[in-house]
Amino acid sequence: MEIEKRTNGFDYQEKNNTKSDGFYGDHPLEAEPNGLDGMNDSSLDDGADPRVCLICGDRATGLHYGIISCEGCKGFFKRSICNKRVYRCSRDKNCEMSRKQRNRCQYCRLLKCLQMGMNRKGKGANGQIRDARMQKPPAIREDGMPGGRNKSIGPVQITDEEIDRIMSGQEFKEEASLPDHTWSNNGDCSDHSSPSNGASEGNQPSPASTLSSSRSIDMNGGYTAALRDQYINTPMNNPYQLLPHLFSYAAQSGLLAPQPRSLYPQTHPLVQQLVAAEELAPLATPMLIEDGYKVTQVELFALLCRLADELLFRQISWIKKLPFFCELSIEDYTCLLSATWQELILLSCLTIYSAQIFGDLADVTTKYTPSDDELQGFSEDGMEVMERLIYLFRKFHQLKVSNEEYVCMKAINFLNQDIRGLTNVSQLEQLNKRYWYVCQDYTEFKYPDQPKRFPEIMMCLPEIRFMAGKLVNVPLEQLPLLFKAVLHSSKSSLISYRTGSPPCLTTIGPSPGN
Repeated sequence: MEIEKRTNGFDYQEKNNTKSDGFYGDHPLEAEPNGLDGMNDSSLDDGADPRVCLICGDRATGLHYGIISCEGCKGFFKRSICNKRVYRCSRDKNCEMSRKQRNRCQYCRLLKCLQMGMNRKGKGANGQIRDARMQKPPAIREDGMPGGRNKSIGPVQITDEEIDRIMSGQEFKEEASLPDHTWSNNGDCSDHSSPSNGASEGNQPSPASTLSSSRSIDMNGGYTAALRDQYINTPMNNPYQLLPHLFSYAAQSGLLAPQPRSLYPQTHPLVQQLVAAEELAPLATPMLIEDGYKVTQVELFALLCRLADELLFRQISWIKKLPFFCELSIEDYTCLLSATWQELILLSCLTIYSAQIFGDLADVTTKYTPSDDELQGFSEDGMEVMERLIYLFRKFHQLKVSNEEYVCMKAINFLNQDIRGLTNVSQLEQLNKRYWYVCQDYTEFKYPDQPKRFPEIMMCLPEIRFMAGKLVNVPLEQLPLLFKAVLHSSKSSLISYRTGSPPCLTTIGPSPGN
């Protein structure tokens, strides 16, 4: 293709946009010799790439109260909330939180737990304050280990005013005046890990955690008639109403080998409706550049803005094509899009547009050389964002999320009933459950040899939510350098698995060759 000579070096002729069979079929990294044969399931295990606690930086053990955290911070948060602790800080309420320093100031530790979105409360229908175990959407198996916990899929949004009320103890005083607190038999908060009958959890997300505590669960023979009637025997008022796949306790616990089964009849049309709503064509924003052209910071930033504009426009078009578009108000859609647009864009860049982002855009960033001032001005927050984005890219490339899984993940993330300002929360909750079960049914049917695939996919959502929030707070002038570092390191890390050499992570700092 002949490159048109332009002052900024970019080719603005339209490319031939054709749909590919999957997200990774034409991925530039897959075209290299041997592909990714060196990258196996152990590439992302705890030993190779440990996840860190968002509170203190210690080794994380899973998703606790909605965020990725360690056992220490999980237990501290539970004790603080359930025992209604009110702490004091003897300094400036900005103490360092690290593995060694976290026990020195309980006030700042709890403050950071709340600021990071640990799922502490929600208003019930009767006005009572509920703890994290009563949050919805459906709980997920956080760590895939025996004795793991079921938690909601992401952090909650909480205002500074609400945080101040909790830290001062005012929230606890108001809570004490309300009847029917939700406590366990010993007077302490339960850790929302299992049903009240004491049965242990299975290896898969359970719809039981999404129901009212008044519903009984027969863990030895499946779910009770009440649950079955609610989800299976209810007449279908809409062509895409869910018929969920419910597992028996024996199958969940691994006592019985998973049996071959068919896909529920409603799952396929529901998934196909979501796929039809998605724009799978490659991005139209040109990312070709002349050989030898040196890209400036301003030019790379302008290109990133053009990409963001196109991606946002595609999300707006996607909303209008959703099969449940008529079930929610325009006000609710506006509220949902305003709160999740950055998450939707990040998710799409890691899946359907990964070939262009980590291929064409990565090639553009190689022609951009940051100055020493740009390198010196790169913040610690930017480094954290870079490292976590690299992890997300590796995780998604390892999972190779299919088109069908992606559209379900996107719908689940979009239908977030915890967002403030929504008018029809109950309808959002039902829609969220519907696609949760659809995704579980499809994934377990399509990948019967990967029993942990569904919880692994769902575990990516809170990380995406967290990282999207971090990204929008990165100073604009640091974005070109951030994208250069992320794209270069992501590509290098995958190549290193094939060659067996250690991953090469980009170091941000002045150097002769930058």
